[in-house]
Amino acid sequence: MAYRGTVVARRGVVATAHPLATQAGVAMLRSGGSFMDAAVAAAAVLNVVEPYNSHLGGDLFLLAYTAADGAVTAINASGACPRSATPERFPNGIPPRHISAVTVPGMVDGWLTALARFGRKPLPEVLAAAIDYAENGFPANPRFAATVAGAAPELGGREAWAKVFLPDGRPPEVGQIVRQPDLARSLKAIAEGGRSAFYEGEIADAIVRYAGQRGGFLALQDFQDHSSELRDPISTTYRGYRVYEQPPVSQGHILLEELNILECFDIGALGPFSAAGVHIMVEAKKLAFADRHAYSGDHRFVDVPIQELISKEFANRRAAQIDPLRAAERPAAGALGTHGTDTTYLCVADSDGNAVSFIQSLFHGFGCGELVPGTGILLNNRLTGFSLDPTSPNYLQPGKRPIHTLNTFLITKDGRLSVVGGTPGGDVQVQTNLQTITCLIDANMDPQDVAEAPKWTSGDGLHVAMESRYPAETIEGMKQMGHKVTVGGPLTQGCAVQVIRVHPESGAYMAGSDPRCDGQAAGY
Repeated sequence: MAYRGTVVARRGVVATAHPLATQAGVAMLRSGGSFMDAAVAAAAVLNVVEPYNSHLGGDLFLLAYTAADGAVTAINASGACPRSATPERFPNGIPPRHISAVTVPGMVDGWLTALARFGRKPLPEVLAAAIDYAENGFPANPRFAATVAGAAPELGGREAWAKVFLPDGRPPEVGQIVRQPDLARSLKAIAEGGRSAFYEGEIADAIVRYAGQRGGFLALQDFQDHSSELRDPISTTYRGYRVYEQPPVSQGHILLEELNILECFDIGALGPFSAAGVHIMVEAKKLAFADRHAYSGDHRFVDVPIQELISKEFANRRAAQIDPLRAAERPAAGALGTHGTDTTYLCVADSDGNAVSFIQSLFHGFGCGELVPGTGILLNNRLTGFSLDPTSPNYLQPGKRPIHTLNTFLITKDGRLSVVGGTPGGDVQVQTNLQTITCLIDANMDPQDVAEAPKWTSGDGLHVAMESRYPAETIEGMKQMGHKVTVGGPLTQGCAVQVIRVHPESGAYMAGSDPRCDGQAAGY
């Protein structure tokens, strides 16, 4: 039994991790805005009301579907390693809570690139709700208050951070109004000046100056060199549906490899919540992750054999390595032919049948923990996504993008939109997305039931975390097959699923939102 009901709407629907963001998106649709206007309006509000997950100093990826031509477009708005940051600068590793871990922020350019292609409304109108919540405030909800309180012992000594999040010297109470006037001014500058206001104007100057004072590597040239990538998505088929994902540097190819492996097994007959079904999915995840470590990197610097990794032939060879009765500890990467944490997700569909699957992030909670004085902007720590092993395809190099856990999926059936969905959660993302798709396609579940369904997460080696709502026989069966199972609470996995499904006959939208976050789906 679901905690909530599936939201059903005829003209448009929005699902995000916060009700205020969802409402901003729906308001944009109602006022005649496009699916992308609504998505960016919601995304900007999320910067204000859950700043620990995404911010102007972070990155984004999205998949956009346009009904008129059935086309799917991928946008990679992630930033590169600064030109002066080299492996030799990190003899003791890359410190996650230091400004030296910042890559060039790509989110703002991603918003503007997406709006230039798919938007209808003027930028000041798209950003108006976010500016209002930053300037005039919003009431802290329990998650906001608890997250700030949890971060305060580590970050409270940083003056600019404390000024915003500890205004009275302590974390906000539930219901207390949170105002961010500096962030409001930055959003207004972007609304009025567009891309140049962030990448060439006072905001870039302030970020670069502060980074230099604190031991960072960002330079004005890094900002000026940045641009988002519009690329063709990658895709595979799964039981008659076509599943789209972001190409590298996103790890979206892992989900496609997992699905290809799963297609070698009858998950519908086994059941996605049975020990046999969960075991096969966990083993598929392990194989795909082994291949990620061996082959993933920035396509501009290394040859990523993406078409082979997502081919049915490769998946068949990998699937043959799965023992249906026994867990493997650390499978090796598959041999190729002769030729190398804190995030937010949202999805929107509009009255024209267009849709977007959209994810943005700071990487860790509050990113590197640095808030740039006078701007209200938090900075990412995505440089920690690089490897310092020179043999790795993800080896740190100036101007290179690290591989990203960020990924979203979009599914079509016979060329028509069927599903958009995703979740935050670092390495949990492709694992949860796998479970979401199997529930939708193999078990034909409603979106809200899918969002709330019990989830597992495969960790290192044989370790698997499972929510307590799994049947006792499933948990015991997993243990009998050699998995080291840890059982949590009923809703303890680190995901926040948002999903929209299109009714194949009426075209109505059905949406679900995960109770593990403060999410809300709404439509009209």
